[in-house]
Amino acid sequence: MTALPWFEALPAPQRADVGLVVQTGLGAFAAWLRDPQGAPGPAPEVFAVAPRELARSVTLKQTVQLIRVVVGIVEEQVAELAAAGDEARLGEQVLRYSREIAFAAAEVYAAAAEARGAWDARVEAGVVEALVRGQVGELTMSRASSLGWVPGEWVAALAAARTPTSEVGAAQLRADARHAGWSVLTGEAAGGLLVVVGGTGRPQDAVDALAQALPPGPVVTGPPVPDLAAATSSVAEALAGLAAVAGWPQAPRPVSSSALLAERAVLGDETARRRLVEEVHIPLAAATGDLLTTAAAFLEVGSSIEATGRALFLHPNTVRYRLRKVVDTIGYDVTLARDAQVVRLALVLGRCTPL
Repeated sequence: MTALPWFEALPAPQRADVGLVVQTGLGAFAAWLRDPQGAPGPAPEVFAVAPRELARSVTLKQTVQLIRVVVGIVEEQVAELAAAGDEARLGEQVLRYSREIAFAAAEVYAAAAEARGAWDARVEAGVVEALVRGQVGELTMSRASSLGWVPGEWVAALAAARTPTSEVGAAQLRADARHAGWSVLTGEAAGGLLVVVGGTGRPQDAVDALAQALPPGPVVTGPPVPDLAAATSSVAEALAGLAAVAGWPQAPRPVSSSALLAERAVLGDETARRRLVEEVHIPLAAATGDLLTTAAAFLEVGSSIEATGRALFLHPNTVRYRLRKVVDTIGYDVTLARDAQVVRLALVLGRCTPL
């Protein structure tokens, strides 16, 4: 079929199925012509002869092309098929029947899309649940691939609170992500919305874009990881941060789970407590220049450089120098209220943690 180049590319069994549909449609048309007073309802009979899987191999657009070609061929034969003087009536019946066939095809594909959408939703929920539970195996990866997940350079998780009036357009979000070259999985976890995104380029670009599509309220992001198999850690971090983000009313949107270590530690998150000790207390204790002592004294005297100098018998400029070294060592500036809160908690945990 030169008018349908896709037809030749189909495997032989599927070409046979298409031919069977055409033959059944023509047979139903002939049967209707013998009883023109009846309704030309070909929908169940014509498309039921082919397996459901054919709708995945032959698109709706291709089916419409097929209908157009078959109808065109029949119209060309009207003059030979119709009785003398009956050509106009037969032409009208061809048009009426082709309209019914087109409507029937649309119904078949709509039902297939609805069933496929419901199935995909169940599969996606299973993939998200596996990521939340930390049980990602070959089956999970295979299911993600069937949903259109394409491996990239990184994967990150976003968690957002769900409110009674909030809705996330998962289909639109996925379409926007696909347009940008990202793969997306969405689902519910811990009473919130969870989005797992993967792709290439800057992860922060994807995070910022997807955060805008999520419902109003806090959005917490987990750290980027290399692939979907490792995404369980990013998911866990994002959900842990979502549980604690209420403790920081001024948190930016989105906010990284690492920026919520203090709030998570207060809620008993052992991972956050360990990280605070490892990333703040231990580096300060190991650094030269009495940085731990200086930071602790600065916080204890009310964040005053002069008072810290008097307590440690140091010149204020020496205190300033050491506090700059603290920033270089741990990345937190204890002269800022937010950073001071995090460091204070980290020092408390470090003193209470046996080495």
